[in-house]
Amino acid sequence: MAINRLRHGYLYLALAMVLVGSTVTASKIIGAGLPPFTATALRFAIALPCFALLMAATGARLPRLHRRDWLLLTVQAVAGSVGYTTLLIAGLQRTSAVDGGIILGTLPLVTAAIAMLLLGERPGRRALTAIGMAAFGVWLMTSRTPTQGMDGSLAGNALILGAVACEGLFILLNKRLRTPVAPLALSTLMTAFGLAFSAVASLTEAPWALAYAPGAVAAVAYYALVPTVGGFLLWYAGAARVPGSEAALFTALAPVSAVMLSAGLLDEPVTGAQIAGISCVLGGVLAMTRRGGPRSNGTGDGI
Repeated sequence: MAINRLRHGYLYLALAMVLVGSTVTASKIIGAGLPPFTATALRFAIALPCFALLMAATGARLPRLHRRDWLLLTVQAVAGSVGYTTLLIAGLQRTSAVDGGIILGTLPLVTAAIAMLLLGERPGRRALTAIGMAAFGVWLMTSRTPTQGMDGSLAGNALILGAVACEGLFILLNKRLRTPVAPLALSTLMTAFGLAFSAVASLTEAPWALAYAPGAVAAVAYYALVPTVGGFLLWYAGAARVPGSEAALFTALAPVSAVMLSAGLLDEPVTGAQIAGISCVLGGVLAMTRRGGPRSNGTGDGI
């Protein structure tokens, strides 16, 4: 029974990270038909009732928090919820989904770098090596001549790296909360705050005057229901069955999934430089994971 429980946990974690990787492909489709803030608001508007129903079904309650914690949650929502999604969509309007998937894989390393810069954490030799491997991998990927034009691709890659930095900031801010917030309550709060902020920001895009492309709307619905809500359920079902040190290893599947789905569903070519780049990124992630560096708490936050 214990072995079956562990195998089921591995399966749930793997599926959760495959779904996280699929958000890159979905965001590429969304970006071709909808502006970023409108798409983000629509995503949260679809996901919020699902999380509210999950809270009602499980009897979960929102925590009582200090004013400082509410301020931190607000910043988390702006960064990890709105910032991550809008920057990812905007970046993928300018660069390939394959590149976006590779950059997505730098999340654990970007989080560690932010912790060093903002929190004054002292890096070990292995951490510096891991960050260096990821940086070299991204350089390999971006050093080729892109099909969409050098300026556009570099700008897109920079926006996606900004999205990853927003998610890393979310993870670190979550560690600063005085009162721990349960994952389901946190996801519900982030979705509600994200909807409020992105809805206001979407007014600059005149959403009432847009032509809503069916493919983009379907991709938003997929993003909201499958990776956001479904990924949340799968990740925490798996994390309940697998030791944390092992669960963290599965985060490396997200960029692999993103690259494979982008190549398979969007017919994007995968170059030798990109293969070398993702190899370096994954090597750095595995090295950081073995070290026990900062990691995401699942798929129900910004991603």
